[in-house]
Amino acid sequence: MIDWHNWLNEPILVAGIAFVGVLWAVLAGPCRQRLAQRANVGPVPFPTAAAVKFYASLLILYVAVGTPLNQIAEAYLLSVHMFQHLLVIYPAAILFLLGLPYWMTDPVLAHPAVNGLARFFTRPVVCALVFLIVFGLWHAPWLFNAALDNELIHIVEHVMFFGAAALYWWPLYSRSRILPPRGYATQMLYLLAVVIGMMPIHAYITFSNDIIYPTYATAPRLFPKFTPADDQLLAGVAMQMAIIIMSMIAFTVAFYHWYQALERRHPANVGDRHRRRPTGTGAS
Repeated sequence: MIDWHNWLNEPILVAGIAFVGVLWAVLAGPCRQRLAQRANVGPVPFPTAAAVKFYASLLILYVAVGTPLNQIAEAYLLSVHMFQHLLVIYPAAILFLLGLPYWMTDPVLAHPAVNGLARFFTRPVVCALVFLIVFGLWHAPWLFNAALDNELIHIVEHVMFFGAAALYWWPLYSRSRILPPRGYATQMLYLLAVVIGMMPIHAYITFSNDIIYPTYATAPRLFPKFTPADDQLLAGVAMQMAIIIMSMIAFTVAFYHWYQALERRHPANVGDRHRRRPTGTGAS
């Protein structure tokens, strides 16, 4: 059954996570002032807040792919596999972007060999399409089952999920000054478009009359009364609820900042609206 003593599942991914953590520490430590100079800013302090977010992202990634959670996801429960993917797509990807100071990314993004490609792939339409295509393609039964059967394909799946998720959140949470977040109105439309685009994928998993992925149809039951059909239904509902909740939170934050920006831009008009009083029809 589950090896609860094995906390080094998918060692290639865990090694990659460790490498990225060391790389960030080098860039934020010995290379910090050199990078700041290349980004045309003065000396910068160590980014403590960014470090907390970045390493929280790596910790979530490790929990998703390096712990016994990965065994349960691969061999027993589709709903846990979906939860694993949701950890990668939402908190891990968002915190990863928030943990990258602009002076760390902008010297790379400003390079002529990178800038044009980066500008293209961080357009909201492109970000949305890449995310939807990657997410939808990897949930096709033939490819999803291939990832369960082949460790290398499974690693590629997780890497592509994380890369697509980072692109998905870039228009909202980029810290770059060269490729900054989009305007708040654009962010709100973008979030709604992705939620709508995800609906066919959710519906396919949630409302299918068949067990889509054979591995979970024949897997040993961790909970006797929790059938493969229940597991698949939970996986589809969890996917749908996660993107709706996360998108609505991001939508509300964008709307709030948009309103605040309008207030700062037109304080007199906003003040006049607040001071208006309804005129009584019977006043004399």
